[in-house]
Amino acid sequence: MAKLPVLNFDKASVSEIEISEDVTETPYHPSIIKDAVVHFLAGQRQGTHSTKTRSQVSGSTIKPWKQKGTGRARSGSTKSPIWRHGGIVFGPVPRDHSKSMNKKVRKQALCSALAEKIRNNQVVVIEHLDLQDHKTKKFQTILTKLECQHALIVVDELPRNLSLASRNLPEVQVINYRTLNVYKLLRYKKVIFVKEALSAVEERLLS
Repeated sequence: MAKLPVLNFDKASVSEIEISEDVTETPYHPSIIKDAVVHFLAGQRQGTHSTKTRSQVSGSTIKPWKQKGTGRARSGSTKSPIWRHGGIVFGPVPRDHSKSMNKKVRKQALCSALAEKIRNNQVVVIEHLDLQDHKTKKFQTILTKLECQHALIVVDELPRNLSLASRNLPEVQVINYRTLNVYKLLRYKKVIFVKEALSAVEERLLS
């Protein structure tokens, strides 16, 4: 079992937390981590992009001029794609961009990314995040002491004071452990886990 120190707001160690070696000793797999990131980002796409074809664009259906005798090229419709304001050929249509990914592979990717963060000393475990008030400046002082100004904060429950104090910090995001994924884990330099949240994530990875 690997052990990580549990810190308080002054960055002093108050206890230790044990993490299974099945998590911490997971090798780094860049290929499946890349697949997990693509899987997440593809799922975020709305897929509502659309263009009008010649059957949908607004305009008259009358033939612009007679077929022969004008000296101009033949033309049958002002909605032709070669005309200005005509329809679009092979344009984007609304579709689902999401990609499928095996649940076990997603777990392995998250486990691999978390283990790499731990090996690089980019994971901070804190005893609790029960703030006395919702002042952003005070919360920023705590993050500065922990040397985590650019961080993802993973909690088991999101207290109102923490939510209010963190939402004005562009380089800080607070999430519930249930929504933790590879993309969010890699997006920030450091990850702060509340002790209970880390235990819950470990249980999720080993289940």
